[in-house]
Amino acid sequence: MHKTETKTKRERGILVGCGPDVADEAAGLRSLDELEELARTAGVAAVDRVYQKRQSPDVTYFIGSGKVEEVAARVRDHEAQCVLFDNELTPRQVRNLEEKVGCKVLDRSEVILDIFASHAQTMEAKLQVELAQLRYTRPRLKRMWTHLSRITGQGGIGSRGPGEKQIETDRRLIDRRLHQLEMELEEIKTRKRRQVATRGEDLTVALVGYTNAGKSTLMNRLTDAGVYEADKLFATLDTKTSDFILPSGKRVLLSDTVGFVENLPHHLVASFHATLEEVRQAKLLVHLVDVSSPGVEQRIATVRHVIDDELGLRDHDELLVFNKIDAVEDGVELALLRNRFPAAISVSARVGTGIDDLVAAVQDFDDRSRQVVVLDLDAGDGKTLAEVRRVGEILDADYQGSRVAVRVSMPASAVGYFRRFLSPEFRRAEPED
Repeated sequence: MHKTETKTKRERGILVGCGPDVADEAAGLRSLDELEELARTAGVAAVDRVYQKRQSPDVTYFIGSGKVEEVAARVRDHEAQCVLFDNELTPRQVRNLEEKVGCKVLDRSEVILDIFASHAQTMEAKLQVELAQLRYTRPRLKRMWTHLSRITGQGGIGSRGPGEKQIETDRRLIDRRLHQLEMELEEIKTRKRRQVATRGEDLTVALVGYTNAGKSTLMNRLTDAGVYEADKLFATLDTKTSDFILPSGKRVLLSDTVGFVENLPHHLVASFHATLEEVRQAKLLVHLVDVSSPGVEQRIATVRHVIDDELGLRDHDELLVFNKIDAVEDGVELALLRNRFPAAISVSARVGTGIDDLVAAVQDFDDRSRQVVVLDLDAGDGKTLAEVRRVGEILDADYQGSRVAVRVSMPASAVGYFRRFLSPEFRRAEPED
């Protein structure tokens, strides 16, 4: 019995945040709420929290020396095993803090990396997590050894994945492994590009959003994917693709992707480019938002920052979807959000409310993004005809001797590829009702 209790017992942790001024204090406290959720996902029970308003970080401890003493006292009072900072720390600051508080100190990036390491199931996810951890570790090698030695034999948060394996390595060995990982993941990304290129007429849609916004639940509502659902952060690390049919009969390939979070480490986004290739290649992004959570507009901005700036997809078509409307307690707040984002669609993926409206919006996007054109082809040009069938839907074909006039519905983005075949009589035609 005693062994079972010890095995399932969570580490006790103190949360620490630091912000520059009063205006940012509310946002800082919200961020600490999110850090608590991250801690819970990582297996840590947050037993206390400390927040300091400070114009600039302290070089030695990040927070002031007086606050460090306060944190150390709370560690002793609560018998905490770790202190989690909502900021990114230097190895020197971590080492100095650990000496003062007497337990492990981890920054936000390390907590997120630890969650990713514990949730990685497939080979691709494990490769990407290892790449992110090594990119995080490498610039810290100079002062890392003392910091890493704290986890020897302790286990728990911060000790999963390849981090502890790299204590005895040097930059040369890490660089060699980084190069190997980058090559393997580039092969995966190239393979995914080829897979997407073969989808032809199918409409590709990617679910994006803040972590735990309900993407997997919506995926299961629309398709028979059977994606794992859990009320925790970063439950999905791998991209899962399944399909459903629009009212027009068009097949949609829907991909569930890894969620984002505020202050998501840049090296983590960069490491997951292979998984996020589905987002890059999708014709439409369905941006799912949990409107029952605090700071909704900030979460929307966070996701758009990753999509626009980190992935370089600023001009991608996006459909904003408010999810979990069944869990919203403040109807006035929801009404204000709808006024702020009038094009957003409101749904509950859990109970099915608004799903028909979402499907109709996807259908409308597909209708607006297609053109009907007439191509003048050589009747014996089987290669071009096959390519036309791959990317579009042939509505009719009029054979006249060695030529054939093919009327085809295709994505507007594909028309340029066939421009040299466009019939001079029908440069553009409208689809029949």
